[in-house]
Amino acid sequence: MRISNLFLDNVKISINSIKSNLLRTILTVLIIAIGIMALVGILTAVDSIKSTISGEFQSMGANTFTIRKEDYRRHGGNRRKVENKNIEYEEAIRFKEEFDFPARISIHVHGTGMATIKYMDEKTDPNISVYGIDENFLLTSGRDIAKGRNFSINEINSGENIIIIGSELKDMLFTSGENPIDKFIYVGNLRYRVVGILEEKGTSFGGDGDKICYVPLNNARQNFATSERSFIISIMPDEPAMLEFAVGEAEGVFRNIRKLTVYDDNNFAIRKSDSLANMLIENISVVTIGATIIGLITLLGASIGLMNIMLVSVSERTREIGVRKALGAQSSTIKQQFLFESVFIGQIGGLLGIILGIIAGNMITLITGGHFIVPWLWILLGVFLCFIVGVASGYLPAVKASKLDPIVALRYE
Repeated sequence: MRISNLFLDNVKISINSIKSNLLRTILTVLIIAIGIMALVGILTAVDSIKSTISGEFQSMGANTFTIRKEDYRRHGGNRRKVENKNIEYEEAIRFKEEFDFPARISIHVHGTGMATIKYMDEKTDPNISVYGIDENFLLTSGRDIAKGRNFSINEINSGENIIIIGSELKDMLFTSGENPIDKFIYVGNLRYRVVGILEEKGTSFGGDGDKICYVPLNNARQNFATSERSFIISIMPDEPAMLEFAVGEAEGVFRNIRKLTVYDDNNFAIRKSDSLANMLIENISVVTIGATIIGLITLLGASIGLMNIMLVSVSERTREIGVRKALGAQSSTIKQQFLFESVFIGQIGGLLGIILGIIAGNMITLITGGHFIVPWLWILLGVFLCFIVGVASGYLPAVKASKLDPIVALRYE
């Protein structure tokens, strides 16, 4: 009971001391809060962005990889370099027929990125992307139909003038809220019947998002032919665990289609859906390290500031310490009082910094299209760091206070 009362007395004395030096305490709290806010805020933003990146690339087609034209010359070791060339329609179709692996295969091509879409009196800017797709593309790309339907195989083969449009495109053209299904719109001078509306996805990482439209693959071949056109093959294995085996098998089949020898380097690229996500997350990890260093440096400054304040506090309260010792207070009790005071200031600063950090971090993620998160790991880390800062800053002043001679302390002016 006596120990409990002694502890409560120390708590009361520490709180009264903090109140009596309010301005100094507020400044110290703010210094600590800024350090914790920098740490928690940036790490919260990074975690949210990582989550968003993973989600976005999974929505593009989880466990999917693509075969496409190589964008740049790679160094293929001892292999002979061969010409990078477009993937032709016949090569893509042949791959689809010859790839004997349990997987879904789709073929698509970028028709144009400068289309103007018109409906009645409504017209878009000439910046709409049009893609030619087959019946499996929506599955391998992670897109879903919100209203209407997908293309049938017969419609794709015959190249009918039908179209699936994105939700943002629907809102731009059908401003009165009417049902777009079976309505006719114009892509440039070409007339198309709307058969489907895509579910909203949003725009991120430079994608077309919801300002997009899809036409049957052969329709795109007929109406959007260019010399630079290259087809893209997407493969989604039936078993996610077989992804690496599927990549190896696909590379062998397509090398054979391209008539490459064992001495030739690949003149096409194979990209897994998560490879770019992993690369981005890896780059963001560098930001995480930088943010951690900045936060820790700020906390170091706060720790030094808190220590100086506690040392000043010991000097100002020397007579008080002498009176307490003269009345029987032990050195350990005096040490506990100053340590508690330092830890208490650190925790107040930490709590304020955590709240500000969560708000700042999530504001950044909302601006970048991320999702609100509560970073429990970083909250616990913030509390722990503030405790360490409080103990480290208060220990030296506490020891100094506990070792004061009561007679000398009572004579202190």
